[in-house]
Amino acid sequence: MKKILCFGEALIDFLNIGAGHQGPLTLPEFRQYPGGAPANAAVAVARLGGHACFAGQVGQDPFGEFLAAALQEYGVDTRFLLKHPQAKTALAFVMLDADGDRSFSFHRHETADVILTEEQVSDDWFSGDTIVHFCSNTLTTPQIAQCTRHVLNRAKHAGNLISFDVNLRHNLWQQGAADSALVNELVKQADVVKFSRDELEYLAAGDTATYISQCLASQCQLLLVTDGANRIDYFTAEHQGHIQPPKVKVVDTTAGGDAFIGGFLYGLGCMENAKAVFADTRELESLLLFATHCGAYAVTQPGAFPALPGLADIQTQVTQQGHSIAAFNPVLFRSPV
Repeated sequence: MKKILCFGEALIDFLNIGAGHQGPLTLPEFRQYPGGAPANAAVAVARLGGHACFAGQVGQDPFGEFLAAALQEYGVDTRFLLKHPQAKTALAFVMLDADGDRSFSFHRHETADVILTEEQVSDDWFSGDTIVHFCSNTLTTPQIAQCTRHVLNRAKHAGNLISFDVNLRHNLWQQGAADSALVNELVKQADVVKFSRDELEYLAAGDTATYISQCLASQCQLLLVTDGANRIDYFTAEHQGHIQPPKVKVVDTTAGGDAFIGGFLYGLGCMENAKAVFADTRELESLLLFATHCGAYAVTQPGAFPALPGLADIQTQVTQQGHSIAAFNPVLFRSPV
């Protein structure tokens, strides 16, 4: 089984779970959850039985200790998790509307995750048969963007497959919107890229057909376009198609996308030749369907880490949705050695 190295931010999600009342005031109530998109993806892989590593930096503070313990509790290898002696751990306050959709307020100015340097990146991150996964939140400041470029260069030099979940959070960027030129620079260095439909349209500046062709003419081997509960489109150099996610009752969408990409990375990690999957439509669609079940399960649960499914959860959901386990590659449901 391949090592899945998830690089980027681990942070605290303070999830709005209701409100209390005191005098004339309505007081929002928040519960502390471990989070951060790459950290969520690492836990998603580990929960399914994959070999997940997390590489990044938190503060040497109670929040950083909580995140390290949470990652370990869910089976993530944290030997590449660094702790900064002065900088604080990043925080995010997550508000939910009546449909379970999120809005974010980030506290992430010069926090430990964004001041990671190239010198802290180790050759050990890229050793062995490794898939490196990252998101755009490590592009929001010049220092962490340069470190991310360095990580990708090292990964390519080591022959690692690279996965990029675009996952734009415009309010994290100093100018109030993501730098599309910078994001696109790294899109075209990745083998697998996941966009939401809104992200694709933003980065393509309205011409999605030309943009997709340009991406596939670069290093990109697979583009995935999600659209909430709607169909997921996929594109390779040889073919394109779509997968319909299962219908579920949504409680909290916080970890849905991370569960989906984590499920997909877990599946790639199970395959003897991961890149061959991109050219095999039947195998690719089977893996994408598996990943959609992972995402669908996660949005039925609150929070991030605790919402992510294990293999038994996916087996149950697949059966309840009327699909057959036999339709999937058996390595996806095989207990890891």
